[in-house]
Amino acid sequence: MSNALTAEDAPQPPKVLTTPLEISGNLRQLQESHDPLIITFHERTQRFQSYLVDVDREGRTIALDEMIPRDGERFLLAGEPFKVEGFHEGVRIAWESNGQLTIDESGDSRCYRGPLPDEVVYHQRRNAFRAALKLAQLVNVELDGEKLKAPINGKLLDISATGCKLRFEGDITGSLQLGQVYDRFAAALPFGKMTAPVELRYLHFEEKISTTFAGIRFHNMSGLVQRQVERFVYQLQREARRFDKDDL
Repeated sequence: MSNALTAEDAPQPPKVLTTPLEISGNLRQLQESHDPLIITFHERTQRFQSYLVDVDREGRTIALDEMIPRDGERFLLAGEPFKVEGFHEGVRIAWESNGQLTIDESGDSRCYRGPLPDEVVYHQRRNAFRAALKLAQLVNVELDGEKLKAPINGKLLDISATGCKLRFEGDITGSLQLGQVYDRFAAALPFGKMTAPVELRYLHFEEKISTTFAGIRFHNMSGLVQRQVERFVYQLQREARRFDKDDL
Protein backbone atom coordinates (compact mmCIF):
# COMPACT_ATOMS: atom_id res chain seq x y z
CA MET A 1 0.00 0.00 0.00
CA SER A 2 2.82 2.40 0.84
CA ASN A 3 4.42 1.81 -2.54
CA ALA A 4 1.13 2.60 -4.25
CA LEU A 5 0.95 5.88 -2.36
CA THR A 6 4.47 7.05 -3.06
CA ALA A 7 5.43 5.63 -6.43
CA GLU A 8 4.22 8.61 -8.43
CA ASP A 9 4.58 11.27 -5.75
CA ALA A 10 8.05 10.63 -4.32
CA PRO A 11 9.56 13.71 -2.72
CA GLN A 12 12.08 15.61 -4.79
CA PRO A 13 15.49 16.50 -3.34
CA PRO A 14 15.78 20.14 -2.26
CA LYS A 15 17.05 22.66 -4.81
CA VAL A 16 19.17 25.66 -3.88
CA LEU A 17 18.17 28.73 -5.90
CA THR A 18 20.96 31.27 -6.33
CA THR A 19 19.93 33.68 -9.13
CA PRO A 20 17.95 36.84 -8.29
CA LEU A 21 15.42 35.88 -10.99
CA GLU A 22 14.67 32.45 -9.47
CA ILE A 23 14.74 33.74 -5.90
CA SER A 24 12.46 36.73 -6.48
CA GLY A 25 10.04 34.63 -8.59
CA ASN A 26 9.54 32.08 -5.82
CA LEU A 27 9.35 34.68 -3.06
CA ARG A 28 6.75 36.55 -5.08
CA GLN A 29 4.57 33.42 -5.04
CA LEU A 30 4.63 33.52 -1.24
CA GLN A 31 3.78 37.22 -1.32
CA GLU A 32 0.91 36.99 -3.80
CA SER A 33 -0.67 33.98 -2.07
CA HIS A 34 -0.29 35.63 1.35
CA ASP A 35 1.33 32.44 2.63
CA PRO A 36 2.35 32.73 6.29
CA LEU A 37 6.05 32.67 7.14
CA ILE A 38 7.65 31.24 10.27
CA ILE A 39 10.69 33.16 11.54
CA THR A 40 13.09 31.57 14.02
CA PHE A 41 16.19 33.18 15.54
CA HIS A 42 19.24 30.92 15.84
CA GLU A 43 19.69 31.20 19.59
CA ARG A 44 15.99 31.15 20.50
CA THR A 45 13.21 28.56 20.56
CA GLN A 46 10.23 30.91 20.09
CA ARG A 47 8.69 31.14 16.62
CA PHE A 48 7.25 34.25 15.02
CA GLN A 49 4.83 34.71 12.15
CA SER A 50 5.11 37.23 9.32
CA TYR A 51 4.28 37.69 5.62
CA LEU A 52 6.19 38.91 2.60
CA VAL A 53 4.77 42.30 1.63
CA ASP A 54 7.28 43.32 -1.07
CA VAL A 55 9.80 41.63 -3.38
CA ASP A 56 11.94 43.98 -5.49
CA ARG A 57 14.18 42.07 -7.90
CA GLU A 58 15.67 45.20 -9.45
CA GLY A 59 16.49 46.77 -6.11
CA ARG A 60 17.47 43.36 -4.64
CA THR A 61 15.31 43.93 -1.54
CA ILE A 62 12.41 42.28 0.28
CA ALA A 63 10.04 43.52 2.97
CA LEU A 64 8.42 41.49 5.76
CA ASP A 65 5.22 42.41 7.59
CA GLU A 66 5.29 43.12 11.33
CA MET A 67 6.07 40.01 13.33
CA ILE A 68 3.54 38.22 15.52
CA PRO A 69 4.22 38.30 18.47
CA ARG A 70 5.69 41.79 18.16
CA ASP A 71 8.49 41.17 20.68
CA GLY A 72 10.47 39.38 17.94
CA GLU A 73 11.18 42.79 16.48
CA ARG A 74 13.86 43.60 19.03
CA PHE A 75 15.86 40.47 18.09
CA LEU A 76 15.63 41.43 14.43
CA LEU A 77 16.73 45.03 15.06
CA ALA A 78 19.62 43.77 17.19
CA GLY A 79 20.92 41.98 14.11
CA GLU A 80 20.41 38.43 15.42
CA PRO A 81 20.63 35.89 12.55
CA PHE A 82 17.32 34.25 11.68
CA LYS A 83 15.71 31.71 9.36
CA VAL A 84 12.50 32.17 7.36
CA GLU A 85 10.31 29.26 6.25
CA GLY A 86 7.13 29.27 4.18
CA PHE A 87 5.03 26.75 2.29
CA HIS A 88 3.40 27.32 -1.09
CA GLU A 89 1.20 24.51 -2.48
CA GLY A 90 3.20 21.84 -0.68
CA VAL A 91 6.61 23.32 -1.53
CA ARG A 92 8.89 24.43 1.30
CA ILE A 93 10.63 27.74 0.55
CA ALA A 94 13.23 28.75 3.14
CA TRP A 95 16.19 31.07 3.52
CA GLU A 96 18.67 32.48 6.05
CA SER A 97 19.09 36.16 6.81
CA ASN A 98 22.00 37.77 4.98
CA GLY A 99 21.94 41.25 6.43
CA GLN A 100 20.15 43.33 9.02
CA LEU A 101 16.60 44.47 8.34
CA THR A 102 15.42 48.00 9.07
CA ILE A 103 11.98 49.35 9.92
CA ASP A 104 10.20 51.04 6.99
CA GLU A 105 7.22 53.24 7.89
CA SER A 106 7.03 55.13 4.57
CA GLY A 107 4.00 53.21 3.25
CA ASP A 108 0.53 52.49 4.61
CA SER A 109 1.83 49.97 7.10
CA ARG A 110 4.98 49.26 9.06
CA CYS A 111 7.34 46.61 7.66
CA TYR A 112 10.94 45.38 7.84
CA ARG A 113 13.07 45.91 4.74
CA GLY A 114 16.36 44.21 3.89
CA PRO A 115 18.43 42.53 1.19
CA LEU A 116 17.12 39.81 -1.13
CA PRO A 117 18.39 36.42 0.10
CA ASP A 118 21.59 35.09 -1.51
CA GLU A 119 20.17 31.56 -1.54
CA VAL A 120 16.71 30.04 -1.21
CA VAL A 121 16.00 26.36 -0.54
CA TYR A 122 13.12 25.06 -2.68
CA HIS A 123 11.88 21.65 -1.57
CA GLN A 124 8.88 19.70 -2.84
CA ARG A 125 8.34 17.75 0.38
CA ARG A 126 4.95 16.17 -0.16
CA ASN A 127 5.72 12.49 -0.33
CA ALA A 128 2.28 10.99 -0.70
CA PHE A 129 -0.91 11.27 -2.69
CA ARG A 130 -3.06 14.06 -1.20
CA ALA A 131 -6.70 13.04 -1.29
CA ALA A 132 -9.52 15.58 -1.18
CA LEU A 133 -12.81 14.65 0.44
CA LYS A 134 -16.14 15.39 -1.20
CA LEU A 135 -18.31 17.90 0.67
CA ALA A 136 -20.85 15.21 1.54
CA GLN A 137 -18.11 13.01 3.03
CA LEU A 138 -16.22 15.52 5.18
CA VAL A 139 -14.82 13.87 8.30
CA ASN A 140 -15.32 15.39 11.76
CA VAL A 141 -12.09 16.34 13.54
CA GLU A 142 -11.19 17.65 16.97
CA LEU A 143 -8.06 19.54 18.00
CA ASP A 144 -7.24 19.35 21.69
CA GLY A 145 -4.34 19.24 24.13
CA GLU A 146 -2.60 21.04 26.95
CA LYS A 147 -1.97 24.12 24.78
CA LEU A 148 -5.71 24.71 24.25
CA LYS A 149 -8.28 25.96 26.74
CA ALA A 150 -11.02 23.88 25.07
CA PRO A 151 -11.28 21.42 22.17
CA ILE A 152 -11.87 22.91 18.72
CA ASN A 153 -14.13 20.99 16.33
CA GLY A 154 -13.92 21.18 12.55
CA LYS A 155 -13.89 19.24 9.29
CA LEU A 156 -11.18 17.38 7.36
CA LEU A 157 -10.81 18.75 3.81
CA ASP A 158 -7.92 16.69 2.48
CA ILE A 159 -5.30 14.27 3.76
CA SER A 160 -1.97 12.70 2.84
CA ALA A 161 0.32 10.30 4.66
CA THR A 162 2.13 13.29 6.21
CA GLY A 163 -0.62 15.79 7.06
CA CYS A 164 -3.99 17.28 6.24
CA LYS A 165 -6.00 20.45 5.70
CA LEU A 166 -8.80 21.40 8.09
CA ARG A 167 -11.76 23.78 8.13
CA PHE A 168 -13.24 25.49 11.20
CA GLU A 169 -16.27 27.73 11.56
CA GLY A 170 -15.51 31.34 12.53
CA ASP A 171 -12.21 32.98 13.42
CA ILE A 172 -10.12 30.72 15.69
CA THR A 173 -6.73 32.22 14.80
CA GLY A 174 -6.45 33.77 18.25
CA SER A 175 -6.57 30.32 19.88
CA LEU A 176 -3.84 28.69 17.78
CA GLN A 177 -0.15 29.36 17.15
CA LEU A 178 1.88 28.44 14.07
CA GLY A 179 4.62 25.91 14.75
CA GLN A 180 2.90 24.69 17.93
CA VAL A 181 2.51 20.94 18.50
CA TYR A 182 -0.96 19.95 19.72
CA ASP A 183 -0.89 16.54 21.36
CA ARG A 184 -4.44 15.37 20.66
CA PHE A 185 -5.78 15.57 17.11
CA ALA A 186 -8.65 13.16 16.45
CA ALA A 187 -10.39 12.33 13.16
CA ALA A 188 -13.50 10.14 12.85
CA LEU A 189 -12.37 8.00 9.90
CA PRO A 190 -14.98 5.63 8.38
CA PHE A 191 -13.34 2.55 9.92
CA GLY A 192 -12.47 4.02 13.32
CA LYS A 193 -11.18 7.06 15.17
CA MET A 194 -7.52 8.01 14.73
CA THR A 195 -5.63 10.11 17.27
CA ALA A 196 -2.18 11.65 16.87
CA PRO A 197 -0.08 14.69 17.84
CA VAL A 198 0.12 17.32 15.08
CA GLU A 199 2.13 20.44 14.30
CA LEU A 200 0.30 23.51 13.00
CA ARG A 201 1.93 24.60 9.72
CA TYR A 202 -0.68 26.92 8.15
CA LEU A 203 -3.44 29.15 9.51
CA HIS A 204 -5.69 31.58 7.64
CA PHE A 205 -9.07 33.17 8.39
CA GLU A 206 -11.23 33.86 5.32
CA GLU A 207 -13.41 36.76 6.41
CA LYS A 208 -15.87 36.57 3.48
CA ILE A 209 -17.06 33.11 4.51
CA SER A 210 -16.21 33.38 8.23
CA THR A 211 -14.09 30.23 8.05
CA THR A 212 -10.60 29.40 9.31
CA PHE A 213 -8.40 27.05 7.28
CA ALA A 214 -5.52 25.20 8.92
CA GLY A 215 -2.77 22.92 7.64
CA ILE A 216 -1.28 20.37 10.04
CA ARG A 217 1.58 17.89 9.84
CA PHE A 218 1.43 14.62 11.74
CA HIS A 219 4.01 14.58 14.53
CA ASN A 220 5.66 11.38 15.82
CA MET A 221 2.83 9.12 14.66
CA SER A 222 2.68 5.53 15.87
CA GLY A 223 2.87 2.74 13.32
CA LEU A 224 -0.79 1.91 13.94
CA VAL A 225 -1.97 5.45 13.21
CA GLN A 226 0.29 5.64 10.14
CA ARG A 227 -1.39 2.51 8.77
CA GLN A 228 -4.84 3.98 9.50
CA VAL A 229 -3.98 7.15 7.59
CA GLU A 230 -2.47 5.26 4.66
CA ARG A 231 -5.53 3.01 4.49
CA PHE A 232 -7.86 6.03 4.35
CA VAL A 233 -5.74 7.85 1.75
CA TYR A 234 -5.56 4.69 -0.35
CA GLN A 235 -9.35 4.30 -0.12
CA LEU A 236 -9.89 7.91 -1.27
CA GLN A 237 -7.36 7.45 -4.06
CA ARG A 238 -9.21 4.36 -5.35
CA GLU A 239 -12.54 6.21 -5.21
CA ALA A 240 -11.08 9.18 -7.11
CA ARG A 241 -9.75 6.90 -9.84
CA ARG A 242 -13.09 5.08 -10.08
CA PHE A 243 -14.97 8.37 -10.46
CA ASP A 244 -12.47 9.51 -13.11
CA LYS A 245 -13.17 6.34 -15.10
CA ASP A 246 -16.93 6.85 -14.72
CA ASP A 247 -16.59 10.39 -16.11
CA LEU A 248 -14.79 9.02 -19.15
